[in-house]
Amino acid sequence: MKKQLFAIALFTTTIASAQIDTSKSTVNFSGYVEAYYTYDFNSPDNHNRPGFFYSHPRHNEFNLNLGFVKAAYSTDKVRANLAIGAGSYMNSNYSAEPGVLKNIYEANAGMKLSKNKNLWLDAGIFASHIGFESAVSKDCWGLTRSILADNSPYYESGAKLTYISNNSKWLLSALILNGWQHIQRPDGNNSPAFGTQITFTPNSNITLNYSTFIGNDKPDTAKQMRYFHNLYGVFHVSDKFHITAGFDYGMEQKSEASSDYNAWYSPVILVKVNMNDQWSVTARGEYYMDEKGVIIATGTTNGFQTTGYSLNLDCKLRENAVWRIEARTLNSKDKIFSKENGVVNTNTFVTTSLAISF
Repeated sequence: MKKQLFAIALFTTTIASAQIDTSKSTVNFSGYVEAYYTYDFNSPDNHNRPGFFYSHPRHNEFNLNLGFVKAAYSTDKVRANLAIGAGSYMNSNYSAEPGVLKNIYEANAGMKLSKNKNLWLDAGIFASHIGFESAVSKDCWGLTRSILADNSPYYESGAKLTYISNNSKWLLSALILNGWQHIQRPDGNNSPAFGTQITFTPNSNITLNYSTFIGNDKPDTAKQMRYFHNLYGVFHVSDKFHITAGFDYGMEQKSEASSDYNAWYSPVILVKVNMNDQWSVTARGEYYMDEKGVIIATGTTNGFQTTGYSLNLDCKLRENAVWRIEARTLNSKDKIFSKENGVVNTNTFVTTSLAISF
């Protein structure tokens, strides 16, 4: 299952390998590759990490997390993007999509609606408007994704209306969607979902965001409305010290037409320290509470109530290449992690990756 802030960053960090440039239109070609290795100390025999991990999900094997090639076309009035992807991220997140849709990382077209205002209408498949982490690990502070990022949409399909103020301090977006991370609508589901996003960037050191999702992710005969809120702030305290804090809160009807709801929530904080122009360290603390298993079902008494910590070291090899290593541990209230012939309440793992954009 992520995100628009870092999808925008991808445009600025990728280097075009070919470009056709005229006075009226531009076509850029770019790409991204992230190879990784994860060792899970619970040693799953089938090499599959716990089911709520959708990035870097394989244990004890060298693998491709995400690789894609992308073409981006733009003029002053229209724009389009097409990206084809592969890797374990695609296998995990797009498993419910049919046929060739499993490999569509991005495919959208848009047109400008105002001559003097930055107002655009885009439709197709695009990065989620929810959260501060994306599928592109190179652009995220942590090597692996937070639990809240892995379990909210990375991508979505539909149409969105986006306005950016003349001073670039405000981004306002309204979306109509095919559901909670779906390209093709689930069978029996005919009700659209909706989303909103408000991003305020008063200066280059602060970004504040509030995103929402409203919709039903089940067949109409068993309709259960879901209401989801995502808030985060990014604070560049100094050139060396940076903080990101986020909070997700969601509710879903217990049954069709019910006035009672099951809720889940997740706070997370990341602190990044740039030691110099090449090396940086990021620490993360997080908690995810989903007692009723709306998003992460465990079948245990207390559901999914898990605390996590991670620490990663990054080395910028070039402007477009980074090597990273991360140690991460999770502790659950119930025993939910498989280990040998039993279950335990802890999961510790180490991941390393090499990511290159071009």
